[in-house]
Amino acid sequence: MQIFGGRVPLAWRNLVASKTRLARSAGGIGFAVLLMLMQLGFEQGFFDSSLQLIRALDGDIVLQSVRKYQFATRDPFPRGALDAARAVPGVASARPFYADAFDIFWKNPVDGKVFLVRALAFEPDMPVLSFPEINAQAAKLKDPDTVLVDRRARHFLGMDAEAKQSEVNGIPVQIAGSFALGPDFISDGTVVTSERTFAKLLRSPGDTPADIDAGIVKLAPGADLGAVQRALRGALPEDVAVMTKTELIEFERKFQAEVSSAGPIFAIGTLVGFVVGMLISYQITHTDLSDQLPQYATLKAIGYRNGYLLRVVLEQAAFNAFAGWVPAWLLSLVLYWAIGRLALLPLHMSVRLTAVSLGLTLSMCLISAAVAVRRVAAADPAEVF
Repeated sequence: MQIFGGRVPLAWRNLVASKTRLARSAGGIGFAVLLMLMQLGFEQGFFDSSLQLIRALDGDIVLQSVRKYQFATRDPFPRGALDAARAVPGVASARPFYADAFDIFWKNPVDGKVFLVRALAFEPDMPVLSFPEINAQAAKLKDPDTVLVDRRARHFLGMDAEAKQSEVNGIPVQIAGSFALGPDFISDGTVVTSERTFAKLLRSPGDTPADIDAGIVKLAPGADLGAVQRALRGALPEDVAVMTKTELIEFERKFQAEVSSAGPIFAIGTLVGFVVGMLISYQITHTDLSDQLPQYATLKAIGYRNGYLLRVVLEQAAFNAFAGWVPAWLLSLVLYWAIGRLALLPLHMSVRLTAVSLGLTLSMCLISAAVAVRRVAAADPAEVF
């Protein structure tokens, strides 16, 4: 029998010698792997949903208040900063963007219940998002008290009911159309409107809000991103942060991973799965070594050194890791799809997730085997027989 063009490794023979034991090992390790995959998947889905709006900003540089610690928070700055930004060489446009996820209350047009949602706003003639559906319907937002709704919002909001009228903050609004975005861990749904309607919904004085939540800057063709960024920092007040979109994404990711409670929660969940997997893997390896101790003692008696036996045990642990990881990875694909459909979250398998989960699985099995192999190294053939 050949495997990968050479002789069958002893570790492989040990692994497949008992199909029942192999199934038991794969099931135990696979359970721990699935725990880690679900935690890692939820973490990735959380980050993807929180970064979805930032990635959709149609610009090269984003201006926001230096006091903002998260993009979703409200900390506006004077819109006059956009005039100064437009005068900087290399800037093609600087457009105002408004967002609020804490003061917008949507009335379900079906059952009349009121829920907190997120509102996004911009000048209809100056779109700031790269969503084709929103930009194609932007002209409709020129009509007063008109909104677009997210048809992928959570069902209890009633945004998918194809209603034509509703209320936002107690103000009657016309529903001019819909788009597909989906909820995230902060908001259950989103409405998009013009800056004039946005000001009315928040009872701001004047036809337009005096302050903006972000400025979306696009560079002229051929302009150097770094040079324009430095020029903007010199031209704008110190309380206005100037970040490239890549920097803003990293800023948000760092906040979610290190400052918010979500990052540590998912990290702890993954660690728990890893520790559970180590315990299961250790028990499996210890049991296998106990059953096969006479064979290992025989190998020692005929001259095989501990280094060879250690290699065999580690190889068998690696085979066990793959035997548990493969079915867990396949099952996670199904769970990601099902949970993503039910929770309306962007759960999907990625190359990074595959590599991290495989690395963790191999690590927990190899560490457990390295601890358990001491039993083989200390075995005296004379005592065993």
